[in-house]
Amino acid sequence: MDKITRIIHSIPVDELTGSISVPIYQTATYVQEAPGVNKGYDYARTNNPTRAALEKIIAQLEGGFAGFAFATGLAAIDAILKTLKSGDEIVAVDDIYGGAYRLFTHIYQKFGIKIHYVDTTDASNVSLYLNENTKLVWLESPTNPTLKISDIKTIAHLAHGVGALVVIDNTFATPVAQNPIELGADIVMHSGTKYLGGHSDLLAGLVVVNSEKLADEIKFIQNSSGGVLGPHDCWLVIRGIETVALRVERQCENAVKIAAFLASHPDVDHVNYPGLPSHKNHEIASVQQNGLFGGMISFSLKNDTEEAALAFVTATKYFKLAESLGGVKSLLCHPSQMTHKSVPRETRLASGINDSLIRLSCGIEGADDLISDLQQAFDKVKG
Repeated sequence: MDKITRIIHSIPVDELTGSISVPIYQTATYVQEAPGVNKGYDYARTNNPTRAALEKIIAQLEGGFAGFAFATGLAAIDAILKTLKSGDEIVAVDDIYGGAYRLFTHIYQKFGIKIHYVDTTDASNVSLYLNENTKLVWLESPTNPTLKISDIKTIAHLAHGVGALVVIDNTFATPVAQNPIELGADIVMHSGTKYLGGHSDLLAGLVVVNSEKLADEIKFIQNSSGGVLGPHDCWLVIRGIETVALRVERQCENAVKIAAFLASHPDVDHVNYPGLPSHKNHEIASVQQNGLFGGMISFSLKNDTEEAALAFVTATKYFKLAESLGGVKSLLCHPSQMTHKSVPRETRLASGINDSLIRLSCGIEGADDLISDLQQAFDKVKG
């Protein structure tokens, strides 16, 4: 089945009214016939029909057993970490999202959970840290912001050998390009704020699991901790999912052209983009991501200084300087001073986030217009 057909028809018609749009059930509670006798809903933190629709949709898109919607991407990450206990260990990609690094290092580490940050672009590096205490292997592929690619299938095989679960942050790839559960992952999470919502107008986090056992665990944590996504934001994510394939395909097309432009630019030192043949794991990305290399690019300037990078990111017109990514409008940021500021400089540098690194989120504008915008910014910085 065509992926756009599959996505569109994963969104249900309302059985009660025939509404083509999933209704927004904006309610805190539900009237019961008698104590414990209800229509499947008793309190909105525990369940909501709009949220249930979104959770079913994302589970179908990722090929998982069940899905769960949270108030933010970090709330989704937090729920997964709450499955751990003191003494457990995590092997995590070294180039990890700054918010995840902050949560891992400054909150969960003090509860006795040990984190090993590893360059997972070579699966053999992961093997060095796997042991009987390893409970999670945490991957992003592609990573934020240096677009590293990990061999999910190989790493999943290694992790399962010691009884560890594999978690993939699939935010950058989206279910349009990559379905990690098919590659052996146990848990997939998304910041629904990004490509799935697609319009920079909401916060959301999504988790998909591959088994009933994990579903029971995450559902208990979701209900007990209460970080659920509200019904209106659930509806906004559903609306975004309706067009995600069209948007992502356009964003990928733009990114391929922009990456090629940057790779040949005399003021650019290095371009991180899985679609470039020069990328370390280009071939793995080609297979894992079904030929769609994503709408994210990062690049370093030949003038590797923070001053040069700050001058560049404040000189563009169509690329707006902002946190976040994945929306229809193009964005850019300076990771070391924005998304990854909470990561110590030495750690940032070791993972490839140098002082002049700039991250681009390609939107759906015309590629030639975006390239012209970047060129005028280069000219302005030089002149």
